[in-house]
Amino acid sequence: MIFETNRMLVRKLTLEDLTGFHEMQSNPNVMKYVDANPKSLAEHQVELEDVIGKYAETGNDFWIYAVVAKADNSFLGTIAFVKDDLGNDEIGFRFLEKYWNLGYGTEILNGMIIYSRKLGFTNLIAYVSPENIASIKTLEKNQFSKIGVDSKTKDLMYTIKYKSA
Repeated sequence: MIFETNRMLVRKLTLEDLTGFHEMQSNPNVMKYVDANPKSLAEHQVELEDVIGKYAETGNDFWIYAVVAKADNSFLGTIAFVKDDLGNDEIGFRFLEKYWNLGYGTEILNGMIIYSRKLGFTNLIAYVSPENIASIKTLEKNQFSKIGVDSKTKDLMYTIKYKSA
């Protein structure tokens, strides 16, 4: 386990997550704001195997984890801790559509903030499509502030900086 929240556990992805991963990554509503093309189950298996392989890489700056329900260990979605092109600590999260509007985004984002502070991060950055109102509200609810617009993607850039202890 990487960390937990009241209702969720965050752990490394496994090949057993393929069905939920494929369902999430194949849903046009989930992928609406992501620059990605639809993929087959076989292509998602290759993608999942690649993400899992990164766990063992020295110097890896690309961490994608599974989010599962504590109650029944069902796959809810994924979270990400990656370095962006400028070396910033970027985060992201994605849930199966059937788990939207249940407060999971706010809860997992709060958990990501707590976890990243324990790792010694001093701030986080998130990129979000201007049309993705739900994610913008989730970021702002968790004290992220808009700092600009990415010149390439036109995504809004949000950050949270931690106060010194």
